[in-house]
Amino acid sequence: MARYVALLRGVNVGGINIKMVDLKAAITGLGFTNVKTVLASGNVLFDTDRTDFAHIKSDIEAGLRERFGYEAWIVLLDQPTLARIVDDFPFEADREGWHPYVLLSSDPAALDDMYANAATLELAPGERIQMGDGVLYWHVERGQTLDSPFGKSTGKAKYKASTTNRNLRTLRKLI
Repeated sequence: MARYVALLRGVNVGGINIKMVDLKAAITGLGFTNVKTVLASGNVLFDTDRTDFAHIKSDIEAGLRERFGYEAWIVLLDQPTLARIVDDFPFEADREGWHPYVLLSSDPAALDDMYANAATLELAPGERIQMGDGVLYWHVERGQTLDSPFGKSTGKAKYKASTTNRNLRTLRKLI
């Protein structure tokens, strides 16, 4: 039995509102066990003895589309991978006044593209971006997330179906 984390993209922002109790019921209804939601931003922990990673992902996305009537996309991780991602955060994670973000994607090319784009942008003083193993780490001053040219670039439509962003503090809670 393995523990997984499903990170839903765009939940409870932009008009897609899902109650976490309903999300938990939907994931449980797909046959997953020990389901727990964390915060109200689409973070789901669950257990399964299934090992077909791509099918787990597609089954959850299809189940969410059917249950909630929206174009659902998730990033799926197993618990050890999530722990490694958190442990590898390269910046001062608990720096006062700063946000430690991790951008995750089901399409590694999207992260490569974001990183290449970041090199062309003028970052704010102290703002940092670094590739990790299957993720992109971003450290930005609190209050600058939405004003940052990099932050704006991550919201492009071409990334919608494959990427999501989480604060490191949220990912810690998922561990």
